Amino acid sequence: MRVVHVKESQPREACLARLCAEVYGHQAGLAPLATFAGTLGVLFRQEAARVVALVDDAARPVALALLVFDREGRSVELALMTGLEEADVDAPAERLVAALAERMPLRVNATDATQQAMFERCGIARWLDAPGDLRIGLAPGHPPTDLADLPTSLNFDGNAVMQSFKQDRALFDGYKTRFVRGLEAFPATL
Repeated sequence: MRVVHVKESQPREACLARLCAEVYGHQAGLAPLATFAGTLGVLFRQEAARVVALVDDAARPVALALLVFDREGRSVELALMTGLEEADVDAPAERLVAALAERMPLRVNATDATQQAMFERCGIARWLDAPGDLRIGLAPGHPPTDLADLPTSLNFDGNAVMQSFKQDRALFDGYKTRFVRGLEAFPATL
């Protein structure tokens, strides 16, 4: 098993489409498409996000994640993650998070005790309480900080993406086509 940073545009777009579809589900309305479009149109253009994959010994992807940089460039936030169903690997998403937590100043968000326990199994041991019952976990390589000094992760306005879809049919159709093509072109190996 190894972690791969998916840099080339076509496989990266295909992996992002698959990641969004898996995280949100195939019946989730426009949410997967809006995340796909916002990530491509804002985060990738600003070089503020990366798609990474955990691959098996045959280079087949078994888990995917989207990492987003903070405004100061000190850390990355795990924005999306999924293990792929066809992977013949136990807990592939957890393995990917554990590998990332060992290598980089990773930040994760847990909305409940189950998520927190999963992240703790991945090596996330420092936790901060955030508003709305959110727990922010920091990997060992993350600079020591408290909630007030935690740098803000870069992001995009999902509502603005949805509004732009409503106002510009060609934009919507273009991203929809790219999303579907990405799903169809998901690479067998990376």
